[in-house]
Amino acid sequence: MGASESELEIVYLVQEKAIPQALSNLDPIINDSGMKGAELAIADNNTTGRFTGQQFRLKVEVVPRNDDVIVPLRKLMDSGIQHFVTNLSSSSLLRLTEAVEGQALFFYDISTIDDRLREEKCLSNVVHFRPSRAMRGDALAQYLLKKRWRKWFLVVGPLKEDRLYADALRRAAKRYGMRIVEEKVWEYTHDARRTAQSEIPVFTQGIDYDILIVADEVGMFGEYLAYRTWMPRPVAGTQGLVPTSWHRTHEQWGAVQLQNRFKKLTGRWMTEEDYGGWLAVRAIGEAATRQHSLEFEKIRSYILSDDFALAGFKGRKLTFRRWSGQLRQPVLLAGARSMVAVAPLEGFLHPKNQLDTLGYDESESVCKF
Repeated sequence: MGASESELEIVYLVQEKAIPQALSNLDPIINDSGMKGAELAIADNNTTGRFTGQQFRLKVEVVPRNDDVIVPLRKLMDSGIQHFVTNLSSSSLLRLTEAVEGQALFFYDISTIDDRLREEKCLSNVVHFRPSRAMRGDALAQYLLKKRWRKWFLVVGPLKEDRLYADALRRAAKRYGMRIVEEKVWEYTHDARRTAQSEIPVFTQGIDYDILIVADEVGMFGEYLAYRTWMPRPVAGTQGLVPTSWHRTHEQWGAVQLQNRFKKLTGRWMTEEDYGGWLAVRAIGEAATRQHSLEFEKIRSYILSDDFALAGFKGRKLTFRRWSGQLRQPVLLAGARSMVAVAPLEGFLHPKNQLDTLGYDESESVCKF
């Protein structure tokens, strides 16, 4: 358990990332995304813990960029810690969990959106808190179907992550009867800030489409597509109208209260990773409260049970898909300064849980958690 019989220690395990290229002076570089959400949740857990006789403590373990994350993990295991909130790349998380498979450890993934980790790789000792790419694609497709914007022009960035996002968009288009009338890869290597006005009209000319869908996860060029296309068309995907788990414009269902408390703590807006960190630590606290126990197996089993439900300021109880460890949750569809819609949208039905219209349903999944 770590700590004592009445105290549970949770590790926030993060590996340093390369400092991204500054694409805009308007976007702050946030070095503690995820961690601050976990810190806020520890405070929330301890507020409840004063009445239940339980205490929670967060230990932050920062792994240097080029170091092996398995080494500090083993040291933490030896000290008795069993709950790990991870902010790691997909490849690092996969290596980590495979290295300790069969051990009494549980990982709370707040950073990856990789469908492979929910499907082909199917990590049995991990639960995932951010919506997968498939969930994001389905959320966007539901809204575009409602709007009858059926003809998509798909623009894909040059990175592996962009191609994976595009795969999810193609899957969603097929699932909801959309038509990708044109697909192009963005191959310009120079600074889009200086050349977008001349290149983008030519790049998008001669195509009849309802909406331009972009797959540009790191933001190399996607922000510059709007208002520069040959035809006057909206932009969605990784830029424009964006499917996300959290956004600063989200105010419904008491979300303002969480937004304000986070901003008071940090002086900045909550990111998706912050929200994931908050959810992960709150999930542990909720299970401990309901089970009246800090025992590892009781917490783990309850989180994965049908009885577990987490309040996430989204108007619905959040639960885990037992076949993949993915957190069911509504997906927000947001513009830069406004909330546009929340998926699943009205009219998209499911025999068991409407949230399972987003992403891989049990009958579609190759994962059996």
